[in-house]
Amino acid sequence: MTAAIFAKEAGAHVTLIERNDRLGKKLLITGKGRCNLTNNSDINTHIENTPTNPRFMYTAHNNFTPQDVMAFFEELGVPLKTERGDRVFPVSDKAGDVCGALKRRLNRLNVEVITARVTDVQTDGEGFTVISDKESFTADAVIIATGGVSYPLTGSTGDGYRFAKRLGHTVVEPKPSLVPVECAEKWVKDAMGLSLRNVSLTVKDENGKEVYFEQGEMLITHFGVSGPLVLSASSHMKGLGDRKYRLSIDLKPALDFETLDKRLQTDFSKNINRDFINSLGELLPTKLIPVIVRLSGVDGRRKVNSITREERHGLVSLLKGLPLTAVRFRPIDEAIITSGGVDVKEISPKTMESKIVPGLYFAGEVIDVDAYTGGFNLQIAFATARLAAESAACEW
Repeated sequence: MTAAIFAKEAGAHVTLIERNDRLGKKLLITGKGRCNLTNNSDINTHIENTPTNPRFMYTAHNNFTPQDVMAFFEELGVPLKTERGDRVFPVSDKAGDVCGALKRRLNRLNVEVITARVTDVQTDGEGFTVISDKESFTADAVIIATGGVSYPLTGSTGDGYRFAKRLGHTVVEPKPSLVPVECAEKWVKDAMGLSLRNVSLTVKDENGKEVYFEQGEMLITHFGVSGPLVLSASSHMKGLGDRKYRLSIDLKPALDFETLDKRLQTDFSKNINRDFINSLGELLPTKLIPVIVRLSGVDGRRKVNSITREERHGLVSLLKGLPLTAVRFRPIDEAIITSGGVDVKEISPKTMESKIVPGLYFAGEVIDVDAYTGGFNLQIAFATARLAAESAACEW
C-alpha cells in the first residue's frame, strides 16, 4: 500500500495486486493489534537494531526517516504517541486506523486495486508480464512487496522468493526471526502463561560467550519462553539446534546479590515458623513458587528457621539466574518476521532496484534485512517501499 501511494504520487500509473480478500491483513495483527509502526529514534539507532545487513538500509532510512514516517501517518489522519522504548503507536491503539488511512489514501489517488494471486512475473528485457490466477498484466516496472513466510495465513507464503528466483536472483534461506524458543526443562509447563515483567534475560552460546542481554518482559509457555525479550534474543541465537544456547533469567535485576539476600532474610524472619514453600509469597508470583522451591533443592515442607545460610545463598543465586536450555525455535509460521530473503548484494541500496533485472524492485520483508522488535521492521518496510516506489516511477 505504501509503495503504491508513493509511486502514484510520483506520477506513475499503478496497479496494486493483492492476493487476500482485503488489504493490510498482516498489518492489522502487528504490535498485538496496535501497530507499532516505527521507533521514534535516530537512524543510527535503527541501524544498530538491524542485525541482518544493516548498512544496506542507510539510503532508505535517510530518504524516509522514522520522523518522516510519523509525519506521513499523522498527515493521513492518524494521531500518534510514543511509548516506552520509543515505540510509536496510533493514539487509538488500533492497527485498523493505520490500515484504514492507507486505504483511504489509495482511494483518493484512484489507485487500481486488483484482488488476485500472482503466480509468476516474467520479463522480456523491455517490460514485464505479471500473471495471476485471474488475468495477466503488463508493466514497465514491478515492485515485489510480498513479505516473507511468517504468518502464512495473512498471505505471506514465500511467493516473492519464488518470483525472484525465477528471475535469476539468489534467495538467502528463510529462517524464523523474532520467534519463541522451545526449552528442554519440563518445569515450564507448570508455569505456563506466567508473564514476567521487569526481569533481565542473558543468553550465552556453548562457549560461554554472552550474545544477548536486556531487561524487560517475557512469557513462560508450555514449550518454553516467548515475549519481547525472547523474540529479540532469538535474532542473536544463530544456528540454534546445531548450536546450544543457555538462557538465564534474573528475576530481580534491580537488586544485587547482597541486597536480595537481605530481602530474603527479612521475608524469612516474617515467616520463621512457616513451611519454606509458604514463605515466598511477597517475593515471587504464585505460579513460580513451586518451581523455584523444587529447583532450589530445599524441601518445601521444611520450616524456614531450619534453612541454612548456604541454602539461602543458593536460593538467591537461583533467583538471580534461573537457567533454561534453548533447544530449538518454534516453527517459522509462528515467527514475527522472516530472516533471509532476496540477497542484498543483488539489489541497489540507493533505489531498491534489482542489479540483475532492470525495472524490478523489492520492498519490505522479501529482502534479506530484519531487525529487532520495537517498530524497526515496519520502518524498514515503509522506507524500502517509498524508495522503491519513487525510483520505479522516476525511471520508468
